[in-house]
Amino acid sequence: MTDKLTHMRDLATKLSEASKAYYMQDKELMPNVEYDQLYDELVALEKETGTTLSYSPTINVGYEVMSDLVKENHELPMLSLDKTKSVEALSGFLDAKQGLLSLKLDGLTLVLTYDGGELVKALTRGDGVTGEVVTSNAKVFSNIPLKIHDQGKLIIRGEAVITYDDFEKINEEIGDADAKYKNPRNLASGSVRQLDSAVSAKRRLKFYAFSLAQSSDDLNSMQGELDMLDQLGFDTVKRKLVSADEVADAVEEFTIFTQNGNLPVDGLVLEYDDIAYGLSLGRTAKFPRNAIAFKWADENAQTELLDIEWSVSRTGLINPIAIFAPVALEGTTVSRASVHNVSIMKELKLGLHDIIMVYKANMIIPQISENLTQSGTCEPPAICPVCGGATEIKDLDGIQTLYCTNPDCQAKHIGAFSHFVSRAAMNIDGLSEQTIEKLIQHGFIHEFSDIYELEQHKDEISQMDGFGDKSYQNLIVSIDQSRKTTTARLLNALGIAGIGKANAKVISDYYGGQMSEIREAQVDELTSIDGVGPIMAESLYAYMHDEANAESLDRLLSKLDIAVKARRSQASSVAHDSSKDSIDVAITDSDNDNSDIDAHNGAFGKTFVITGSLENYENRDALTELIEELGGKVTGSVSKKTDYLINNDSESASSKNKKAHALGVKIITEAEFATLIHTITRRQDNNEH
Repeated sequence: MTDKLTHMRDLATKLSEASKAYYMQDKELMPNVEYDQLYDELVALEKETGTTLSYSPTINVGYEVMSDLVKENHELPMLSLDKTKSVEALSGFLDAKQGLLSLKLDGLTLVLTYDGGELVKALTRGDGVTGEVVTSNAKVFSNIPLKIHDQGKLIIRGEAVITYDDFEKINEEIGDADAKYKNPRNLASGSVRQLDSAVSAKRRLKFYAFSLAQSSDDLNSMQGELDMLDQLGFDTVKRKLVSADEVADAVEEFTIFTQNGNLPVDGLVLEYDDIAYGLSLGRTAKFPRNAIAFKWADENAQTELLDIEWSVSRTGLINPIAIFAPVALEGTTVSRASVHNVSIMKELKLGLHDIIMVYKANMIIPQISENLTQSGTCEPPAICPVCGGATEIKDLDGIQTLYCTNPDCQAKHIGAFSHFVSRAAMNIDGLSEQTIEKLIQHGFIHEFSDIYELEQHKDEISQMDGFGDKSYQNLIVSIDQSRKTTTARLLNALGIAGIGKANAKVISDYYGGQMSEIREAQVDELTSIDGVGPIMAESLYAYMHDEANAESLDRLLSKLDIAVKARRSQASSVAHDSSKDSIDVAITDSDNDNSDIDAHNGAFGKTFVITGSLENYENRDALTELIEELGGKVTGSVSKKTDYLINNDSESASSKNKKAHALGVKIITEAEFATLIHTITRRQDNNEH
């Protein structure tokens, strides 16, 4: 059975890679005949074993987007374990019994329920009593079987993790150092709890089972249960049967494995292999008596405090960060640690050149554990390091925190810069809020146009903490690419009150993308545009006629290359139907199946929802942008206002499909959508000629 499952994994991987290359990269890794032969072989093995892998090309698991995660009680509550850092205590726990020592992986605990051989539910651990339903996300894990040959009811507990290798690969794809994820555990936790399972699928999540909470099989061995899960096609945690005398050697073996391994590990778990005996012991007020967790003692290092850096957030909160001589901890070199607030800084009595002890909490987060010299010479700054404004210490429930009192502090403008560089605006990758905050703190950016002059600060930016030459070059490339933009994007990016993405496009279209005309437009003319009310018009007029804004915009425009087009007449502009909150057009082509196309201006008059995997578009944002460019609207959920649900798997049992069927919403594939696009293009060409 194990050999067959291994062969199935190899076949599924090989076929998936060939399919991706063929359909997405225009490459052929194998002849069609060979592909068909391997595919048939995989189908036969799935029937024989009763197992279907989540990434098998014989199935198509659609991605699902949810508005929130539903909470549900666990059938069997999950308890926390007592902990020890003593190997002797671990040995003493077993006494004369045999135990199973296993890795305690560092991710997010999941509980999978199978019924009749099908994966029917996945819950996060939550508080141990209530978890969040993440079934659609679990189905896109790289190693969770969707079908197994056991037809009874199984409840399986395990850990969702991201390996260090995959964690590094994901971070390498992020140009901005500050946007990189801090550790695999947090990335795994956030990835499991995504509302969009397409995002979860990209995160290379893996599931490792560590116990079988319920089964129809009468097994009385922890090792036996995990062996059974191996046979069913699950990846299980590394483990070893031990006696009390063997615990110390086993701990050493696991320690070496953890240091050289690829999985994030939080410790070890020792439990009695005899399940009935373990359960007979009951529990204390807090913990079950059948198992205990082992945590490695934190590795401490002595170093010298070199400086306290004060970091200003967009709320005006100023936090102290300790800068110290680099030291090696848990396999990496660290040189800074957050001190969190003024109270902790005073409690530690920190001063420059003090000798401090540092460690990594849970082998991950650098912290100061002790100050050996306690000079206490560090004081909170009286002025803000960003704007020079006065600071004040606030006492909140006995905790002292430092704030900047200047309402015009540049650090408080981070939100405006973040919106400016966002995907729907100027679309500049590599400028996270953290990076923007640093650039403001260094005085490199004060207004939007400064972003396009960052090359003047190449040396300083390349040497910023967490940055480097490659990150800098990626950032500059993205900035240069954003110079060529549209008036609609720019209007949205400016952050004018009431002018969002959709309104910016309506206004830009009306003036043919001529920013000079928009800047000179009067309120009465603006309100004549369908969909632009007096409040929005007055907001736009006020922004454009503010002297400081006008000068800043002049400087910004000198850095950009804005595409313009012929000004649209009001007669052919897209009308806004406020009762439907979507773009509306006349239906004039009743003899054609594509009657949703306005023959006059070739614009969609419909509201779309997109779900499932896409084959012809890079992602949903690309398809959304196309629909909006054609005058349509895209929303996140199916309702009575929805005209079309785009889903390549029209027969899937997803919640969106079910709701579409219930409401009578038409479900179309990408191919059918492409037919509409072709019709629009043809009619636009005819109208222009």
